Amino acid sequence: MTLSAPYVNLDYAASTPLRAEALEAMRSYDVSPIAGANPNSLHSLGREAARVLEEARRSVASSLGRGVRPQEVVFTSGGTEANVLALLGIAEAVRAKDPARTRIVTSAIEHDSILDNIPALHAAGFAVDIVKPGVRGVIEVSTLEETLDDHVALVSIMFANNETGALQPIGELARAAHAVGANFHTDAIQGYLHAPLDVNDLGVDALSLAGHKVGAPVSCGALYLRRGVPFTPQARGGGQEAGRRPGTQDVRSALALAAVARALAPSVAGEWLRLRTLSDALYARLLSSPRIHATLGVPLPEDRLGGIVSIFVDGFESEELILQLDQHGFCVSAGSACSSASAQASHVLTAMGLSGDAANGSLRISFDDRVDPEALDAFADALLAIVEG
Repeated sequence: MTLSAPYVNLDYAASTPLRAEALEAMRSYDVSPIAGANPNSLHSLGREAARVLEEARRSVASSLGRGVRPQEVVFTSGGTEANVLALLGIAEAVRAKDPARTRIVTSAIEHDSILDNIPALHAAGFAVDIVKPGVRGVIEVSTLEETLDDHVALVSIMFANNETGALQPIGELARAAHAVGANFHTDAIQGYLHAPLDVNDLGVDALSLAGHKVGAPVSCGALYLRRGVPFTPQARGGGQEAGRRPGTQDVRSALALAAVARALAPSVAGEWLRLRTLSDALYARLLSSPRIHATLGVPLPEDRLGGIVSIFVDGFESEELILQLDQHGFCVSAGSACSSASAQASHVLTAMGLSGDAANGSLRISFDDRVDPEALDAFADALLAIVEG
C-alpha cells in the first residue's frame, strides 16, 4: 500500500510500529526448525518450541521487576484479554473462597476493556463501584478508601491513563485495597516500558500489558498474576498456560514481545525523562495560544507519561482538527482509539470535570523514543496555524 503523501504518525498511544527487535525475532522464528511447532507436543520440535517460549516468559517476567517468577506471567492475545481475565478471573475466585466479597471497585478513567465488562460483573452477581478522579486526572487514595470495606473482592485502577498520560499512585492505592483484604489489579497497558515500573514496589496482585503499545505485534500481551492470587480461568480446553488461559500459544509473537522487553527495559527511566522533556516543549509551544489548554492543567504534573500530550481547543471539535491536521500530514487522535467511532465526549475528560464542549475539542498527541523532535515542531506549527488562522 502506498500513501499519496508522507504522514507523521503521532498516535502511538493507539498502536505503535513494529520495532527492529520484534521483526528480527519473528524472522528468526520463521526460518527456524520450530516454526509452526506446537510447544505442547512431546516430540523434539515441540520441546524446543516450549523451551524458547519459556525463555520469552522469563524475559517478560524480568521486565516487570526483580524476582518476578516466569510462572507468574500468562501470555494472552493482547491487553484487552489480559484485562478481562484479571477482572473476571480474580473476582470469581475470591468470591468462591469468601462469599461475602461481592463488590468490585474500579475508576471512571479506565479503558473500555474494563468499563465495558461491568455488565458482565453485574450479571455474575457483583456490585461495582466507580470512583472518580480529581481535576488533574488522578484517583486520590482518600477517594478510594471511602469506597472500601471487607466486602470488596478486587480493585482495578490503571497505571497510566491512555488519554491524558496521568500516572496513578498505584502503590498507595494497592496498599489501601490490601488493608481491607481486597486484591488489586492494574491495567499497565499504556505505561509498560514507557515509565519505570516494578510490581514489587507497586505491590499489585495482577498487571496487564500489551505488545502493540511498545513495538511488538498486536497479537500478543500478558497478564502478571502474583503467585497465590486466586484465579478462575475464563475458558477451558487444553490446559495451556498452567490452565489459566487455554489455547495453543503464539510462540512467534511471544518471542517478539520478549525481544522488545529485553531491548527497552534497561533504559525505561532515562527515556521516560527524555520524552517528558520533549512533551514539555510541545506543551509550551501549543499553550502559547490562548485557545489551547492542557487537560491536566497548568503547571503540568510531574507524574505523567512523557509521550502523551493531551489538550483541548476552544471553538473547535476534535473531528475537525483531526481532519485538518491529516491534510497537513499529521495523524493524531481525540482519545482512545478503541472508542474513536463514538460521537460522545471522552468519558475520561468528562470524569475529570471538563465540560462537554471542552472534551469535544480534545486532541491526544502521542509518540515514543523514535520520535523526530523536528516533527513535533512542525506539528506545533501546523496546529497553531489552524487554530489561529
